[in-house]
Amino acid sequence: MHFPAKGKIKKGDTMDIQRVGYSAEALAKWVNERTDITIRIFRPPNYSGAIVLTMLVLLVGGVMYLRRNNLDFLYNKTTWAVAALCFCFAMTSGQMWNHIRGPPFFHKAHTGQVSYIHGSSQGQFIVETYIVVILNAATVLGMIIMCEAAASKGDVQKRKVVAIVGLVVVAFFFSLVLSFFRSKAHGYPYSFLLK
Repeated sequence: MHFPAKGKIKKGDTMDIQRVGYSAEALAKWVNERTDITIRIFRPPNYSGAIVLTMLVLLVGGVMYLRRNNLDFLYNKTTWAVAALCFCFAMTSGQMWNHIRGPPFFHKAHTGQVSYIHGSSQGQFIVETYIVVILNAATVLGMIIMCEAAASKGDVQKRKVVAIVGLVVVAFFFSLVLSFFRSKAHGYPYSFLLK
């Protein structure tokens, strides 16, 4: 709260912490607006990113050194496929948007109702990202089940059942992805099994 030298206290003399936050930059800006006093803020450099990257490089280098006689795990297709899928899930789910914008985990309304899905296509909650990752992973799992059923050798009847299970999993979870998108992008015309 700012007490002016002359006159009464105005509405702008009280800083709205709920709206602007309680960071040093916000406080300095508010003080500058009220008193014309400039406050310079110096922050020490944050070395945590460089330290984590160095630790990761040392860890990978240590594993490679310890397994120098047996590097067959680098040629494993399944390991690289899982790593590529994890990267794709993280990028298509909105994880980078969350990293850049820093949204809340979920929203709790004044009535006490918790909202896990943002009502607008311009926003997203962190829990929403996890939901999208799970739905996309389930859809991919259904595709993998169908591909494995087609490529495996064995009883034809069992392969048909496994392929149908994979098809049902793909259809259901892709329908959930579409309905999820319809709830965010109002007016989106397409749906599959669920509205």
